[in-house]
Amino acid sequence: MPALHPDEVLAATGAVAGALPVCEHYAGNEKKLAKALALQQSRHGDFDVTIDLEDGAVAGQEKETVAAQVALVNQFFSDPANHVRRPDGSACRFGCRVHPFDHPSFADDVHALAHGLKHPLAYMTLPKPAHLAEAKQAIAHAAQVFQSAGKPLPPVQVMIETHGALRDVFALAELPEVQMISFGQMDFTSAHNGAIPASAMRSPGQFDHVLMRRAKVELSAACHAASITPTHGPTVDYNDVEQTRSDAQRAKDFGFLRMWSIHPAQIEPIVSTFAPGQDEIEEAANLLLAAQAADWGPIAFGGKLHDRASYRYFWSLLKKAHNMSRPIPAQATESFFNPL
Repeated sequence: MPALHPDEVLAATGAVAGALPVCEHYAGNEKKLAKALALQQSRHGDFDVTIDLEDGAVAGQEKETVAAQVALVNQFFSDPANHVRRPDGSACRFGCRVHPFDHPSFADDVHALAHGLKHPLAYMTLPKPAHLAEAKQAIAHAAQVFQSAGKPLPPVQVMIETHGALRDVFALAELPEVQMISFGQMDFTSAHNGAIPASAMRSPGQFDHVLMRRAKVELSAACHAASITPTHGPTVDYNDVEQTRSDAQRAKDFGFLRMWSIHPAQIEPIVSTFAPGQDEIEEAANLLLAAQAADWGPIAFGGKLHDRASYRYFWSLLKKAHNMSRPIPAQATESFFNPL
């Protein structure tokens, strides 16, 4: 009887870690977007590029900005040399943060993306919804516009930046169109009208202030309960690579699976921090091989008892390493990722 594959015996529990790139890089103008797309190709798509039409773009030139960004993306991908694939064979991903639903430019943004882009949008980010009902309205409007263009609505990322959105975060996470929920710590801080100090917009305050901690825990828990991806906000001290690395680790400690970058230098520390360490990968591979040899019954490994409850954790870790193209021992690769 052939050995059973872990997917046959270990039921999935939550979002597949590493199924989405762990870094989301924001670009709010043509120069930054062109650099980001080129860097993404050179790194074989290990981070997403987010076109930023909202807070990261200039005000007063909304129609010109979205038209220019759409044109740049279309021109970039019209060159066959810019069709580098990710390790799993999929295309490099880009998304877009549009204006809030109550902003006059929201409808223009969505129309431009739906009717103007020649390449699929991997996700659309909805900022600042006041509550669940507003997010539903925005999603319904966007779905209708994309349908009129003969395209499916891309997966949606909702940004938690208001009191009402945080109150409704569990319901937002359950919406079928929502794939990710992101935390905007700067607007969330501003929404408290001084009750949270400005220092909470950056580290260590963004992790230590009690209201920020509460918001992050609620957001992360809601996402994991709904099997979607929680995304952490940026390190605003963009010139400090070690601060980015530290913030990425703390974001992981809160259960986040993904994080923003606002400067190219932040991409590598985010990606490397969210990736499993080589020691973890080897431990997971060896434990799972031993479990498979025992037909997935309980085993003693490293002086500890393990069964399918812990196997699920290590299988999730190994799949994340595989999705992120991290080195996996040959026997585990052959048994789990290249089955006959």
